[in-house]
Amino acid sequence: MVQSVLGSLLLGYRPLWNAARKLAGVQLYVHSAGATVVDAPHLLRTIQELWTASSPPLLLSPRTQQLLMDLLEHAPRGAPWIEVPDAWLNIPAVRERARQAHARGLRMVWRGELNHLPDAATAQLFDNSMLHLSSTDAMLALQAAATGKTSPLIAGQLYDNVASRTLAAHCLDQGGALALAGWPMEDVLYSLRHRPLQPAHQVVLRLMKAIDEEQSIDRFEQILGEDPLLAYRFLTHCNSAALGLATGVDSLRRGLVIMGYGSLGRWLADQLPHTATEPDLHPIRASMVLRARLTEHLLAPGAGKELRGEVYLSGLFSQLDELLREPLGVILRRLPLSERVYNAAVLHTGPYAPSLEMACALESDDGGAIRQLCETHELDPEHVNRCLLRVLSELVVTRPENH
Repeated sequence: MVQSVLGSLLLGYRPLWNAARKLAGVQLYVHSAGATVVDAPHLLRTIQELWTASSPPLLLSPRTQQLLMDLLEHAPRGAPWIEVPDAWLNIPAVRERARQAHARGLRMVWRGELNHLPDAATAQLFDNSMLHLSSTDAMLALQAAATGKTSPLIAGQLYDNVASRTLAAHCLDQGGALALAGWPMEDVLYSLRHRPLQPAHQVVLRLMKAIDEEQSIDRFEQILGEDPLLAYRFLTHCNSAALGLATGVDSLRRGLVIMGYGSLGRWLADQLPHTATEPDLHPIRASMVLRARLTEHLLAPGAGKELRGEVYLSGLFSQLDELLREPLGVILRRLPLSERVYNAAVLHTGPYAPSLEMACALESDDGGAIRQLCETHELDPEHVNRCLLRVLSELVVTRPENH
């Protein structure tokens, strides 16, 4: 049996966010697993098989020179964008392959410092840039945002190392950035610390519309699970004295069955006036939902729907402390959730912990941490990578409208 290429590498990811604060694409980190040589053509074919026309644009970021050279040599026109670090262009073999790749129409992204841009001959090889903002660049950009002076930013580029909400707004709203790699979650939440965070207005409306259209309970559960705050409030309501249930509601699905269409619609109508429309919160919610989906998919195949629902909640609620500004253990103890959910999210123990820990590790380019988790929990790298690619391929991207 031919071994899949997905067993010979380690992957990680980072979302790319556009000016609408919606997903613009995904950066996929690609590490070699040990001394094994990655079959670059096989990797490209595997991604092509999993990706559809509605899947997000992909930026491949190989983490070894050999893997980069192999991808540049074999990737055809129309393949995902490939990131080329500036430092590696000093190596003649890398530069020559980049030149050949450009000649056959491969799209490449130059990665380097904003204050150390490539010369004209190098720049013409690339379609775009991933520009890293130094502390000095960030300070100059923030000063420009405050005073209206000329910004050091270059429009139409990707930006990295954007750690503040103000800087993110300047990059996307005034600087014309194509997208930001990652999102300044910590600073966004800190800037909103003086007001309670609310569920997303758009998610509540979508669920109300699904009720009006009498869609399936599966669809209700899916939409409800797209906002961690809404899901948490729903379970809190289901377990409140107002409903007076004899037994606790420990899952979204059970709560939906008990409430029924009418009660659910009325509860949502009560929530609507208090919902949030803050765009800067969307990448935070979307990232939490992505973690939950990954956690669920990483669970061993064959698990039933009820168990998968529990695993999903483990991922979805794993960062509620960031939103509610309370210890996670205190938050989760208010609900009659399965001990397995609490143990995974709070204690990092139990049967769901390996899936949740891996979902968290995949949110970075730390190949060593991912490799260690595979060994510790006896997770098959091929299974982990296939789950990641499948979940990423199903993400919805808001395409810019053509005028």
